[in-house]
Amino acid sequence: MLQARGEQFAHSMTLLTTMLDFSETGVLGVYVDDASVALREATIGQGGLMTGRELASAFSSLRPNDLVWNYVVGNYLKGETPPPFDLLYWNSDSTNLPGPMFTWYLRNTYLENRMREPGAVQVAGVPLDLQSLRLPAYVYASREDHIVPWNSAYASTGILRGPTRFVLGASGHIAGVINPARRNRRSYWTAPATRRKPPSTAQAWMDAAQEHPGSWWTDWAQWLAQQAGPEIAAPKKAGNATYKVIEPAPGRYVRERA
Repeated sequence: MLQARGEQFAHSMTLLTTMLDFSETGVLGVYVDDASVALREATIGQGGLMTGRELASAFSSLRPNDLVWNYVVGNYLKGETPPPFDLLYWNSDSTNLPGPMFTWYLRNTYLENRMREPGAVQVAGVPLDLQSLRLPAYVYASREDHIVPWNSAYASTGILRGPTRFVLGASGHIAGVINPARRNRRSYWTAPATRRKPPSTAQAWMDAAQEHPGSWWTDWAQWLAQQAGPEIAAPKKAGNATYKVIEPAPGRYVRERA
């Protein structure tokens, strides 16, 4: 939208486990068809909420052995207290979504795949054209991602027209992204840099890719440094004359639950 308005505030773009082309949505696609979207539009399309609890149940059902039956057996049948797990604790903090936004998203992405078509979708009356973007892009995907299949994330490289770097990390949708470099865990894959666009297919990219030990964050940091301007001193205190400090971090919003 900013591109269409002639406003250029960003110098680069990073996509983390993201789809722009919804041709192959993986197992999540079984929940989306004409009837299900029409039902949502009739019930919450003009108002109301898609509750965080319902969203969480849908995502848990994609990995029932790990996220459903594991707790039925361990907690309900055996009376065991689940061990603490920081990522799953964060994952359990669900968010309610506005019904009109959610139904618009389902129809225009998963059902009709219109985001990839120039001008097919409008936001605030502005037609969107992803192919008009010329800024450098870093596209990251996770190899075992069950929500955004990595080959579907790779399809973004065929839509974006600026210099694009694709990186594939080990593990899944959350653990693949949250992989601090200091732990030196897992691995990631990159393909040799070229001035041309990445290969047309995900498999062709993988055939040329090389595996590296550790976190993909180091590669991302190097790429960001190439896109960024000169370093500046950090503010000595939070807030300014226009934006006052509301309260100490992390703030009430972080502690609220849906």
